[in-house]
Amino acid sequence: QVRVVESGGGLVQAGGSLRLSCVASGTISRIYAMGWYRQAPGKQRELVAISDDGGSTNYADSVKGRVTISSDYAKKTVWLGMNSLKPEDTAVYYCRTVIIGSGDYWGQGTQVTVSS
Repeated sequence: QVRVVESGGGLVQAGGSLRLSCVASGTISRIYAMGWYRQAPGKQRELVAISDDGGSTNYADSVKGRVTISSDYAKKTVWLGMNSLKPEDTAVYYCRTVIIGSGDYWGQGTQVTVSS
């Protein structure tokens, strides 16, 4: 069993910052990638940022320059630092963990609300 738990969401004013954390636990052989996705009401879930075990990162165009993903795979942890937040960043943010030989695992999500 693998468990993925996000934390760090909350309510912030436009222009503010938040740092999300995600920890994976359980039977984990090797993590290939960890990343963040978000889903706003009435919209599809979309990629925010993802990193792999080779150090490659990929960011959505809408967050480039405002968001930084960092990870420590030995600790099975990934963080998402977000600055200059906008109301359109409001969404539930989900952590995805890709485990070699096992599959994709998702957390329950953490709500981020940016007020104007």
